[in-house]
Amino acid sequence: MTQATPRSRAIDDLVAIVPAGGVGSRLWPLSQPHRPKFLLDLLGTGSTLIQDTVTRLSELTDEVYIVTGARHADAVAEQVPTVPAERLIAEPSPRDSMAAIALAAAVVEHRRGPSVVGSFAADHVITEAEAFAEAVATAVEAARTGMIVTIGIEPTEPSSAFGYIRQGEPLAGVEGALQVVAFTEKPDAETAQTMLADGGYVWNAGMFVVRTDVLLGHLERLQPAIAAGARALAAAWDGPDRAEALERIWPTLTRIAIDHAIAEPVALEGGVAVVPASLGWHDIGDYDSLASMLTPSDDGVIAIGCAAPVGLVRSTGALVVGGTRPVAIVGLDDAVVVETDEALLVTTRQAAQAVKDAGAAVARD
Repeated sequence: MTQATPRSRAIDDLVAIVPAGGVGSRLWPLSQPHRPKFLLDLLGTGSTLIQDTVTRLSELTDEVYIVTGARHADAVAEQVPTVPAERLIAEPSPRDSMAAIALAAAVVEHRRGPSVVGSFAADHVITEAEAFAEAVATAVEAARTGMIVTIGIEPTEPSSAFGYIRQGEPLAGVEGALQVVAFTEKPDAETAQTMLADGGYVWNAGMFVVRTDVLLGHLERLQPAIAAGARALAAAWDGPDRAEALERIWPTLTRIAIDHAIAEPVALEGGVAVVPASLGWHDIGDYDSLASMLTPSDDGVIAIGCAAPVGLVRSTGALVVGGTRPVAIVGLDDAVVVETDEALLVTTRQAAQAVKDAGAAVARD
């Protein structure tokens, strides 16, 4: 899904960090704890989400780090062999995004000194690679001045699925960057409509670019346990005491997202900037968003990995994923049928958000 980007777009002093976590429970049974969505080829393109992410970032930098759970480290290494083992950071247990990013940033700084790092999720889709490269270059320029910088997505609809960023005045000396006034949690539909009509808001896609010394400095003020723990782990990372340090320190780190840990409070202090951009960005969070990215056949069916025919009777639209047997959908519009070796899901696009509870509903003791 990612367009090729000229290697001349490389940003010499950028180190990319890819947090690869989360289950993607609304994509059950495809995505499960042992097989999270970033390891899946959801769009049927022949490459997984994390492979596309690493390919996209490798056009911008020679240094890509991945932070993932220990149980997924082998699968990640197999899927992205271009990332050397020393840049694959395995966390023993989930501690949310701030601990993961702080650890990677501290390891980078310990190895190469203060550097500009950019954090980009493993499971997002970006189709406009040239626009992405330009936005990252602008964000790096702003980050060099000491700002925390986020790349905001120019909204295409009044969505209540994402958080929003309120933009302020242009950032002095960096064309294309603006001050962040505040971050806003996911709004209801009416508030989202008002925000879009008022203008001056972008979606928060969770992409952050910042100098390591700035990031760790803010953490020392706002989340001192994470800052101290990350630095201690980084000091032990390339030596014989890594396992002992992880066992001792990692469970003590505060479990908090980067937005709440530093982005929101530092924005209120005037220390966060945003680069608004249109990137062809998609967060495939459920089967409705997956279907919206794909083109149906003439009879209205979107079929991914199906080994047998799919037929509609008095029905319009269907997403069918996997399976070896013929599927007939009768009298049900916008149906979703997903079959794996482990489970069968039948729902509709309108009920896609409720799929997050499906795994628990059929779990056996």
